[in-house]
Amino acid sequence: MKIKWNLQKGCLAFLAAYAALASLFYWIGGEQLRTRVDVEESISPSASAGEILSDTILEQTFSAQYDRLTDFSVLVGTFGRVNSGTLSADLYVQDPQGEKELVEHFSVDMSQLQDGGWLNLRLARPLEDAAGKTLVLAFSSQDGSLGNAVTLYYGNSIAAGRVEVQSADWIPLYKDGQPLEGTLCLKTTGETNLWFGHYYWYIFAGAGVLLAAYCWRLCSLQKKGKNCLGLKLLAAFSRYRFLIRQLVGRDFKTKYKRSVLGVLWSFLNPLLTMLVQYVVFSTIFKSDIPNFPVYLLTGIVLFNFFNEACGMGITSILGNASLITKVYVPKYIYPVTRVFSSSINLLLSLLPLLLVVLYTHTPIRPAILLLPFSLVCLLCFCIGMALILASLMVFFRDTQFLWNVLSMIWLYITPIFYPETIIPARFMVIYKMNPMYHFIRFARTVVINGVSPEPKAYLICLIFAVGSLVIGGLIFRKAQDKFVLYI
Repeated sequence: MKIKWNLQKGCLAFLAAYAALASLFYWIGGEQLRTRVDVEESISPSASAGEILSDTILEQTFSAQYDRLTDFSVLVGTFGRVNSGTLSADLYVQDPQGEKELVEHFSVDMSQLQDGGWLNLRLARPLEDAAGKTLVLAFSSQDGSLGNAVTLYYGNSIAAGRVEVQSADWIPLYKDGQPLEGTLCLKTTGETNLWFGHYYWYIFAGAGVLLAAYCWRLCSLQKKGKNCLGLKLLAAFSRYRFLIRQLVGRDFKTKYKRSVLGVLWSFLNPLLTMLVQYVVFSTIFKSDIPNFPVYLLTGIVLFNFFNEACGMGITSILGNASLITKVYVPKYIYPVTRVFSSSINLLLSLLPLLLVVLYTHTPIRPAILLLPFSLVCLLCFCIGMALILASLMVFFRDTQFLWNVLSMIWLYITPIFYPETIIPARFMVIYKMNPMYHFIRFARTVVINGVSPEPKAYLICLIFAVGSLVIGGLIFRKAQDKFVLYI
């Protein structure tokens, strides 16, 4: 009866925690769960449109696939001088018959413009339902005269993005009604509504009902004396919790056995690694990544945990051969405890990260409370990897040497000390198949930017975490009965 009551009480506590976390998550996630900010980058400039004189009109047609258009920027040239007067910009919506309706008028002081700089114009009120509308930007200057005027740059190659091409090669830029062979260097910013935020509470309630139904099923099966995978796992971790604590403690203590500094290496290792790489990439290679120390240390801490957890998980079965052959214990406990042991180092390594965040005056916002999500997903991913590697190691002893090579390659294909922007666009699809890219990117978003990632980031992290657990569990379960024949 005591066990039944404990299970029921545990299920109620779990459901209450789920409700509390779901509400907290919605509050922390904020606008990032409901809208996505999209920025359309400009094409590269190849020519200027010439001086915008009092009788000059530049018109650029474009279409943005946003729910709301918030602002746009154009590349300006001043011919290296300070010009007086104003530059006018008008944004229109054009209907299929060619009729234009003025959305907003902008007046810019030309003396404040910088040569080769971007002129950003933000709409007083976002243009709603911008997707699919034909928009026209018209530039003119009543004060423009020879020697006292500015120009706008344009290019003749279309970059991939959200600006839609409306002709065979480019969207024509018109000067006084005559087309120029190119498109204005134009950057647009807009907001797109996300269905996840709109239906969040329905999703939360649906998932809660499923979890409640599963908890009820566990209690019902236990009451009838039946069993299932969930009850087996709970019973195993309850029965062997003392052994799990001993194995985790042993692995953690063994790592620092006879070390002078001991556990301090958990603090020093990421800091020293960051210091060396910071010096190399900020002085020699001149990295221009904003807040590079925090960017770098976040990647180092997470990847070090991944590397250590998998490295220790490889030998988890062979290293406990004496126990496996003498005492029955569910074999998956050995690789799982190795990962848990490494997670202690991960938690200790977060302290130097916090110190660097404070030292660099990085704002600490509520979004940092979402960091555990990334860490838990990474933990699950590492458990799955440890199960796979431990199984392979039993039958193929060269696995540990191959893993050393693979982990080094994995390190360099993960953006730890370099920005992802250096990766060519054609390789980004393959590049984003790297799970560590998503775990680290998630952590950097909440720590450095102080905002929640978009809902897609949560889903991707969950897919990699759960997928690794399921695949690792299936491989380990199929191979574990043969372990005794090879260890």
